[in-house]
Amino acid sequence: MFAVLKTGGKQYKVQSGDVLRVEKLEAAAGETVQFNEILMIGGDDLTVGSPFVDGAAVNAEVIDQIKGDKVINFVKRRRKHSSQRTRGHRQQLTLLRVTDILANGAKAPAKAKKAAPKVEAAAETTGTKPANLLTEAREGGADDLKKISGVGPKLEGLLNENGVYHYDQIAAWNAEEIAFMDEQLSFKGRIERDGWTDQASKLAAEKE
Repeated sequence: MFAVLKTGGKQYKVQSGDVLRVEKLEAAAGETVQFNEILMIGGDDLTVGSPFVDGAAVNAEVIDQIKGDKVINFVKRRRKHSSQRTRGHRQQLTLLRVTDILANGAKAPAKAKKAAPKVEAAAETTGTKPANLLTEAREGGADDLKKISGVGPKLEGLLNENGVYHYDQIAAWNAEEIAFMDEQLSFKGRIERDGWTDQASKLAAEKE
């Protein structure tokens, strides 16, 4: 006898004794889970559900909670942002062994619940907040930060919102402070890549 069951948005054709991997279920190793969304039961007679077969179920024993193979996702944005990002992902899975296929609605353990999505903790801010941030520009007005290569009107506005108005502020940043400002501006590596501190030092010297 075989059955076609549905779980995690996927369909699986199974027989007693089969081992399969499904999207993570809330169950510990050794526990028995039941699947009630059965699309088809086959054997001496074939029963097709509409959409599910009434009273049918599949029991399985949880072997382990595992992770799938790593999937690499590479995203590259051209022209305006000119950025690229590589991320890896390993899907959390439950390894099962099918123990029983029930065609007549025999009493069995309650259906396992799909694991609730894991809520990741908010990422901690990296780096150190610069000590030379200001609440407003000094007397004489703010410097034209757009003279720094890579800084446009929008980015200049973000810098001002974060307390940066003058060349000498940017020129004085160390590595930890650069990491902090990268985080605030949501442009990872932009400050070092475009050499903001060197440019700001030259602009500050010319201003004097």
